[in-house]
Amino acid sequence: MAAAAETRVFLEVRRRLQSALLILGEPKEGSMPMDISITPSSLQMKTAEGCTEICLPAEVRLVPSSSRGLQYVAGDGLHLRLQARADFSTKLTSMFNQSSQAQDCCTFYCQSCGEVLIRDRKLLRVLPLPAENWGALVGEWCCHPDPFANKPLHPRENDCFIGDSFFLVNLRSDMWQPGPRVAPVETHCLSSENHFKLKPKANTNVICKRCKVMLGETVSSETIKFYITEMIIQPSERKFPIIPRSQFVQSIIAQCLVELSSARSTFRFSIQGHDGKAYILLWLLNSDSLVIESLGSSRSVKKFPLLEDISKADSSSAGNAVKVLYQPCIKSRNEKLASSWESDISVHSLTLPSATCLELLLILSSNNAMLPPSLRCMNSFQTATVAGKTN
Repeated sequence: MAAAAETRVFLEVRRRLQSALLILGEPKEGSMPMDISITPSSLQMKTAEGCTEICLPAEVRLVPSSSRGLQYVAGDGLHLRLQARADFSTKLTSMFNQSSQAQDCCTFYCQSCGEVLIRDRKLLRVLPLPAENWGALVGEWCCHPDPFANKPLHPRENDCFIGDSFFLVNLRSDMWQPGPRVAPVETHCLSSENHFKLKPKANTNVICKRCKVMLGETVSSETIKFYITEMIIQPSERKFPIIPRSQFVQSIIAQCLVELSSARSTFRFSIQGHDGKAYILLWLLNSDSLVIESLGSSRSVKKFPLLEDISKADSSSAGNAVKVLYQPCIKSRNEKLASSWESDISVHSLTLPSATCLELLLILSSNNAMLPPSLRCMNSFQTATVAGKTN
């Protein structure tokens, strides 16, 4: 039986525009000519060597009669635009559903290794924090001295406060598990109260005892800040979900970008490490993309690795992705641009553990390399997609 034609297929669907860009990569030498057949639910490519069929996810339907703009782009292959319908939710799954999880008992896990950090914490209030620079705006609100001066917003026993990239949780000895350690912090037990008292030194990083990943920082003697990229919070009756690290980081970052751009009308972000250094400059292009890329090496392709967990062999669903422009700032790269963005009030800063910033940069670079060459750059920025989990 003839071998299948090894043709790379790239499809980007824009839900709001109801349009799609289809790129059929250049087949290997000797595989031309090629017959291309487009149906609402599949793509089929026939050459002298065989046939490759791409079955689209059930949520995606093409309109073959709307095909237009066929052109050949060197290095990419054939470009074709057509109408498309993508019936998938544009709402990214939030880590915390405030209405359903408040009042429930939750367990906090280290996302990297599954270590239990806080067990069976009953959350009576799950509240969003104001913007990180809200204190600077108080002078515009009040005609008298700042009433909030020296009054930090710290959670009570059964509270969880949500910031842009972190959770604030009250530290209680009956809930705090021995898994994470605060280093270097001395811990003393008060006999009169069943609480831990933390005496922070210069470094107050919270480290997972099992995998040594940085989880957050101590804010006060009774408050810990956990970064959302390092934690999984589940109702206590559920088991720890095993999620590939890259998939988890992408879904959290996609969620942050979409929520912040919607709430604050900001589309430029500076990703900073907990050490205060800028690692990545991000510019959100759109949040309604569905990007599908076939493996291109089998006779019938039903897997789309960019968006799916490859451990789910039978899955053929699609998910949202946000499209971003980015510039790395490591090793003194783009210093002038980073300095310009730092002083621009329209740029929003997101602080994450420095190691996670480097992880995110590797993910962006990897996703950039998966794009067709003509789509990898825009002006001086590099382009990437960040896959988000949908409801």
